[in-house]
Amino acid sequence: MQTRELPKMTLILGGARSGKSAYAQALAAKTDKSVVYVATAEAGDDEMAERIIAHQRSRPQQWMTLEAPRRVGEAMEDFLSHHQPDLLLLDCMTLLVSNCLMTLAEPISSQQANAAVKEELDGLMVVYQTSRLSWIIVSNEVGLGLVPETPLGRLYRDALGWVNQQLAATADEVIFMAAGLPMIIKKAGGL
Repeated sequence: MQTRELPKMTLILGGARSGKSAYAQALAAKTDKSVVYVATAEAGDDEMAERIIAHQRSRPQQWMTLEAPRRVGEAMEDFLSHHQPDLLLLDCMTLLVSNCLMTLAEPISSQQANAAVKEELDGLMVVYQTSRLSWIIVSNEVGLGLVPETPLGRLYRDALGWVNQQLAATADEVIFMAAGLPMIIKKAGGL
């Protein structure tokens, strides 16, 4: 098995079905590190339940899994107090931001959305800053398409875009996926 030393944080961005999750899993699997996979998806319908099962089957059996659709920072702190993985793979910020917004009562103001998403991200960053883990975070780039026609859709696009910017600024490495191909847009040790 070929091993690869990972930077402290790698952010993998891309559109839907761009190969983000598969690439993140392959990147984690190439290391000799113990992995905790942080899953943020919730099975709201049969189709989503099938997707979750497919994702579960695609992961190596020795990986630990933490299912945390919200308040991920708190869930990770609790998990890390009982387990000692070397690498954390969070898949994905896209659903985490959506889950966060869906807990708010409509109509949602931009101030409410921003505060809820910032609180979630702040919780994650506390764990990141205090952990010794390497992190791989998967997120969609949703700002490349049409402007959403609903206010909630626009709030979501803006909130996720802000989260992605914060993570990219913190990350040592940022990879953009298109058609299953990785493009390094920020490299560890460089701009």
